[in-house]
Amino acid sequence: MPELRFDIETVEAARYAAAPLLSFKLRIDSDHPIHTIALRCQIRIEPTRRRYRESEQRRLLDLFGTPERWGTTLHSMLWTHANTVVPSFEKTVTVDLPAPCTFDFNVASAKYFSGLEEGEVPLSLLFSGTLFYEDEDGSLRVAQIPWTAEIDYTLPVSVWKEMMDLYYPNTAWLCLRRDTFDRLHQYKIDRGIPTWEQTLESMLP
Repeated sequence: MPELRFDIETVEAARYAAAPLLSFKLRIDSDHPIHTIALRCQIRIEPTRRRYRESEQRRLLDLFGTPERWGTTLHSMLWTHANTVVPSFEKTVTVDLPAPCTFDFNVASAKYFSGLEEGEVPLSLLFSGTLFYEDEDGSLRVAQIPWTAEIDYTLPVSVWKEMMDLYYPNTAWLCLRRDTFDRLHQYKIDRGIPTWEQTLESMLP
């Protein structure tokens, strides 16, 4: 079975996707010619691998609690899944690995990213999928990528912020239960408030 090696060269926001999307430039090296790979990747955030400013600790209070509890509350969390089909190559190839992102603040990863001011986000990328290759006599073989295929990568916080500014300039999404939204909507109507921003501002001290 071919031995594969993975590495992330760079990452950037996909500018013309329908929803927020980061494109990881993934380099794959192989010691054997590859016919194709149906590649899957689980991307996890590793919060314990970086330091946090006092201001970031306050912003992450909703997610991790007070800093004295972080010894038990900080743990690896799932961020997103990415999939791609890798074409034929001889020794090395670079492909786009599209990672869908969310700005839904009910999702832990969105809370985490929005709580950071600068620096980098430690990630673990866990690869799996199906590998197609030819053996020495030209027969097509199929194998599974081993569960040990994983790498670490540090994503600049600025890349995530730039992506969200691209898709949602000066905007944030807030998901509410429908009954709560109905009450808020009626509050807005009863007072003749023209915008949702003004509605929320009228309720804030």
